[in-house]
Amino acid sequence: MTRHVPQVPPDPGAAGSAESGAAGSVDPGAAGSVDPGAAGSVDPITALEHEFMALMRRGRDQLGVRARAVHPQLDPACYPLLVLLGRADAVAMSDLLRDLAIEKSTLTRRIDAAVRLGLVERTTDPHDARARLVALTVDGRDRLTALQQEQTARWRRRLSTWDPADVEQLTALLRRLRDGLD
Repeated sequence: MTRHVPQVPPDPGAAGSAESGAAGSVDPGAAGSVDPGAAGSVDPITALEHEFMALMRRGRDQLGVRARAVHPQLDPACYPLLVLLGRADAVAMSDLLRDLAIEKSTLTRRIDAAVRLGLVERTTDPHDARARLVALTVDGRDRLTALQQEQTARWRRRLSTWDPADVEQLTALLRRLRDGLD
């Protein structure tokens, strides 16, 4: 059996690229985008929203890139499912529904798609024969792990010039923002 090693294309936002720009720069991928810092003083909440939306666009694009790196036919909507499954040996459907915040029928379709690609399998819950657990297959876990290792290495390269305290502060602020949105 040939082991698949995900190949992720170079990140257009990596250091040294035309898109990496300075904070407050215009997102070149957004048609008609406006630099919130260009007109002098700007409301910090408006600037935050602009940057957050730019990150969301990049994140949506990266879902597709990462999904294709795991398997060329994997729907990007299935990638978050694989990430959650990668954190445990097997996960109950009820936990996946809660964590992904999607309808049961949507989750079933995503699991079915990943099963057809050989990335995911369903098993019987050893504690409740009526319940089903979902787990990555060995191939699915190998593919996801290889991709995640590459992504971690990329983040380390991107942030190599940052002071570790700045990375920790950014992480804490993002967590605080996330917790405030719940």
